[in-house]
Amino acid sequence: MRYLLILLSALFLSLGVHAETLCFDFDWQFSRDSIGWQTVQLPHDWNIFDTFVEGREANGSAAGLPDGIGWYQKRFAAPKAWQDRRVSILFDGIFQRSEVWLNGHFLGYRPYGYCSIEYDLTPYLQSDNLLVVKCNTGGGRPRWYAGAGIYRHVRLNVCQPVHLLTYGNYVTTPKVEPGEAEVSVRSSIVNTSDKAQKVSVTWQVLDASGRKVGRTASSLREISAGQTVELDGTLSIADPHLWNGMAAPYLYQLQTVVKAGGRTVDQRTTSFGVRTIAFDSNRGFLLNDEPLKLKGLCLHSEAGSLGAAVPDASYLRRLRILKEYGCNAIRCAHNQPSSEFLDMCDSLGFVVIDEAFDKWKSGYYEQHFDAWWQRDLADMILRDRNHPSVILWSIGNELQEAWDDSTNVGVDRARMLQDFVHRLEPTRPVVLAAQNNHQAKFAGVTDVIGYNYLEARMISEHQIYPERCMLVTEELPYYCGAEGNIRAYSTVNPWNYVAANDFIAGGFIWSGVDYLGEAVLPSKGWPNGLFDICMGEKPRAAYHRAVWSPERPMVRIAAYDPSLDIDHGRDLWQWPNIAAHWNFPRSYMGMVFQVQTITNCESVELVQNGKVMGRHFTRDYPNNTIVWNIPYLPGKLEARGYNGEEQVAYYSIETTGEVSTFALLPDFTEIKADGQDMSHIWVELHDKEGRLVQTDDRNVKVTVTGAGRLLAVDSGELRRKHTFWQNPVKTSWGKAIIMVQSSRTPGSIEVKVEVDGCEAQIMTIRTK
Repeated sequence: MRYLLILLSALFLSLGVHAETLCFDFDWQFSRDSIGWQTVQLPHDWNIFDTFVEGREANGSAAGLPDGIGWYQKRFAAPKAWQDRRVSILFDGIFQRSEVWLNGHFLGYRPYGYCSIEYDLTPYLQSDNLLVVKCNTGGGRPRWYAGAGIYRHVRLNVCQPVHLLTYGNYVTTPKVEPGEAEVSVRSSIVNTSDKAQKVSVTWQVLDASGRKVGRTASSLREISAGQTVELDGTLSIADPHLWNGMAAPYLYQLQTVVKAGGRTVDQRTTSFGVRTIAFDSNRGFLLNDEPLKLKGLCLHSEAGSLGAAVPDASYLRRLRILKEYGCNAIRCAHNQPSSEFLDMCDSLGFVVIDEAFDKWKSGYYEQHFDAWWQRDLADMILRDRNHPSVILWSIGNELQEAWDDSTNVGVDRARMLQDFVHRLEPTRPVVLAAQNNHQAKFAGVTDVIGYNYLEARMISEHQIYPERCMLVTEELPYYCGAEGNIRAYSTVNPWNYVAANDFIAGGFIWSGVDYLGEAVLPSKGWPNGLFDICMGEKPRAAYHRAVWSPERPMVRIAAYDPSLDIDHGRDLWQWPNIAAHWNFPRSYMGMVFQVQTITNCESVELVQNGKVMGRHFTRDYPNNTIVWNIPYLPGKLEARGYNGEEQVAYYSIETTGEVSTFALLPDFTEIKADGQDMSHIWVELHDKEGRLVQTDDRNVKVTVTGAGRLLAVDSGELRRKHTFWQNPVKTSWGKAIIMVQSSRTPGSIEVKVEVDGCEAQIMTIRTK
């Protein structure tokens, strides 16, 4: 501990005169009982390590994991250089009911688990300090797994007495034309000193290469002691590069320099994009005046065996996979994401629905609504308002108030929240997501109305309310409801309606990725995503890959078998039982059953063991899925995709042998030695011919030594027996994934992998 205090003192003494933001993630102590302590690194989720609750006490919403109270503490030094500074701590997320103390002084309480929280430490700082955080998952949880503890990053902000507020910059682009863009800036400056200060602000814009492309300054302003003022500036960018989503997510940097008494006291950099957005009742969503169909996925923020404490590298991997898949839009369900997640969306080109709440005066948030909704909503908007990726503020999902037909309570409450958002941040429209049987008057309040699983009703209501802007906020992955009957189980995929109607801005599939919680036990999660919790793409995902990326010819093969051992989940969100392998029991020999080829090619030729079984045109089948009736004969099935007479795509599945070896497939073999970076290593079971074996799963045991640590081993299987943190783990469909994280010391991470029946292997990940 003494070494830590000396190290922190050396770091803080090196600070310059400007504001500094310091990582505060390392060297925390954690305890479930405030008696026995262990060293942990943030982000941290203690709940994911618990064993499952059995019997009637098991809670599917919490993924079968128990409630509890956790304590965190951290000792740190405050160097002499801080004596004339303001020091605050910023938590990006604590789940939940958090209480914070510094040196025995109570700093505050925050019940909501999804908001950023900032406390001023200055009045209670000493040379040596003890920060204590308590969190309690009891008293009600969301419908999904939310984790427990300080599950996002923590930072210290060290500022001069006159400084820019943490989220004090507000950047907009009120005029965007081909030859010029106008950039409007509002900076909130606070004077925490004991006397008035004469303050000025200078703003300049840098392009992606670091070249200065715009500059302006404010007039001198006197700020009284204890006062906060807003200073405005306008800049012009000639021939601007547009932030244009996936096509070109171009980002500028705004540099803000604050001077007090002629001396620079603060300097910040704010990333932003130049773009226009609009929703049109006939044309859908417009980005820079061009229609952009939202090919969206709903995402929860946890990540399987990592729980809610998801490293940035894991989020980035997820988004890169989804971008390659063809997704261009994310709905953050049903809470704001981490600020780093939005940074990634900005740079990758995703557009985002930033959502504040699941429900209002029902469910998890009911007990907090009256006292906290304004602060929780405002904190989300102030934190996220400069992200060009954010195109909609969502004020709620599946509200109980939507069913109220006898009063206008729901309408008034929706209008109250929307008006609040409009006053605080008027450049983006407001949306809410309405569920089955919602009142039409309720859906008419917000700028944009989201329909959950109600494509047929949306089409009817467009005729009745042609002025309303509409999108599908939750879209079933396969089946579709009829008007008045959400459980019609039509096999016409809902995306067909989204694609065929320009007025529908887009759709967000529930869910894009499997997640923990909201489970039908014994499953511990929601298994109906297009990707599993390891980000393994399921055979069912082939349909949206085909229709979302028609410019990339593709074909896939899947065999339908109702006896497949698949975690089904709830009825509406299911998909017919399909698998992308050709390993079936001997009793299936000669049995004719259904084989699907999912494609965006004009036609597909199917070949079985060298024999051409025919060629069919995609236009003759619904859902881009050609259905074949094929007898099961071990061997090889090949699908050849054609546009005209040119073969443009190919895919095959074949009968494999037993597992004889395995492959280790890392996303990175060299990572940063920053204590945060990660490598994800797929383990694939192979037969002696090197083919993936999906029907002979084995236990995988992992040992990690050297300059890193094992974060988790996972397989994507949600039907766990004891805990999410298991080692060994049995593969699922022939795969498992190993997640390792670097330490802060350069070197090598040795990952030893043992698979039942195979020779062990060692992989080296270098850190630098």
